[in-house]
Amino acid sequence: MTYCVGMLLERGLVFMSDTRTNAGLDNIATAKKMHTWELPGQRIITLMTAGNLATTQAVVGLIDERSKAPEDRNPSILHAPSMFQVAREVGRTLKEVIADNLSGQQEGAATTFQATMIVGGQIAGSPPRLFLIYPEGNFIEASSDNPFFQIGETKYGKPILVRAYDPKMTFENAIKLLFVSFDSTIKSNLSVGLPLDYVIVPKDEMRIGRQNRVTADDRYYQTVSTGWGEALKSAFSHLPEFTFD
Repeated sequence: MTYCVGMLLERGLVFMSDTRTNAGLDNIATAKKMHTWELPGQRIITLMTAGNLATTQAVVGLIDERSKAPEDRNPSILHAPSMFQVAREVGRTLKEVIADNLSGQQEGAATTFQATMIVGGQIAGSPPRLFLIYPEGNFIEASSDNPFFQIGETKYGKPILVRAYDPKMTFENAIKLLFVSFDSTIKSNLSVGLPLDYVIVPKDEMRIGRQNRVTADDRYYQTVSTGWGEALKSAFSHLPEFTFD
């Protein structure tokens, strides 16, 4: 399992993902789930993945190969004329990899190779755009009515985003909000864990604004984690008392 969030703000795009791929009593594994392609001043594209690790790594590998040696049959996301076409290419590649994996498999094996992805970025001359891509290769786009996407273990962190998201918020506040969302998820599900990766994409700059990996010993993350727990207890204690009468 995993947890990834892509967020559309007036200032640009924010991406955050965890890195845990397996969690057991004696076997905890991590892998990078956020990947970025950049042509400074021309385009910036970020992809996050959730689902079968072999599937997602194969998709990222194919996209990377094709970005270095594009063909008419397999165009590169670095040459696509729009983010819509980037999303189409990522969707086609995901569908292709899943179909290859299913070749010769027994009926009902489809769910074994499932994966979902979030892709977003900006191409010069167009606004920032964000897409959620399904295993079938189709996708939907973020908008003012649906300004963020989650993949993986989404249920624990979503209420926080729904209540506190503001399209006008700063990148700093967006990261703080995502820290709270991820902390709540990590405390609720062992299959999501630190380190966390994040990328900031400022509007109209066509480059990575900020990029970092947050580890368990990060002081600010620890402060947010502790402070959020204390704030919840304080808020609960200040609610009106319930009586059976």
